[in-house]
Amino acid sequence: MNQEQLEFVLYCVEALAEDLGRDTVDVYEMLKNCGVLYGYVVPLYDILHTQGREYIIEDIRDVISEKGVVL
Repeated sequence: MNQEQLEFVLYCVEALAEDLGRDTVDVYEMLKNCGVLYGYVVPLYDILHTQGREYIIEDIRDVISEKGVVL
């Protein structure tokens, strides 16, 4: 993971945490544990980072839900 991807991961974690009203550490752990962080966000960085905040949050929420994780 390069510097730009790392910054994007942090952006996604913070944006999702704010949207969910949860702590960023908890959201990071959830994304990491369910495989969304390194199995979806990082590999699709090139596509996701061109999208707006609302789209990114909704997309990540959809992927989390598909994995059966309750938000």
